[in-house]
Amino acid sequence: MSAVSMEYVIDPEDRARADLYDFLGLLLVKPADAELLRKLAGLQGDDTPIGNALNVLAKIASVTSPETAEREFNALFIGLGRGELLPYASHYLTGFLNEKPLANLREDMAKRGISRAEGKHEPEDNIASLMEMMGGMIVGRFGSVTSVGEQRAFFKAHVEPWAIHFFTDLEATKSSVFYGAIGSLGRHFMEIETEAFGMLPN
Repeated sequence: MSAVSMEYVIDPEDRARADLYDFLGLLLVKPADAELLRKLAGLQGDDTPIGNALNVLAKIASVTSPETAEREFNALFIGLGRGELLPYASHYLTGFLNEKPLANLREDMAKRGISRAEGKHEPEDNIASLMEMMGGMIVGRFGSVTSVGEQRAFFKAHVEPWAIHFFTDLEATKSSVFYGAIGSLGRHFMEIETEAFGMLPN
């Protein structure tokens, strides 16, 4: 997604949420290279569901080669014709690509001043882009910091209806160990975000 470079004072908790959204987007946009795997291997989480998921991911990353990560990524998301999983909201919600969920997302993106980055041709409703959008809205990468209420509206419209299902499928996949650990991390985070947004007053 194309971003506007501005600095805002962000609450540390919101900064941590944005960082985790961006982290998931980074992990899911392309295969992990040697540098990313090295950084992942050095992660240390606390004794929480997300912290424990980070610890598992770190251990798996420490014994995963770039070639293995690429092979897993291709088997999951590319494949011969199609991968094991199609990481798009339209597919998860309708069974087909480029359907109403994508049109609704594009309309919402336009209202919020979010545009697809030049050179990117993948539909915007893929999980990596949605994670990037959520992170960007929290810290103001798209022109202004988005209120918690507006974050919730976007999350409930475009992320909540399918993201836990996707990350659960990724966690349970038989063709990946490394990306299965990412699925666990994503599922725990989506469950926490869903619960937190659900506690906000209407």
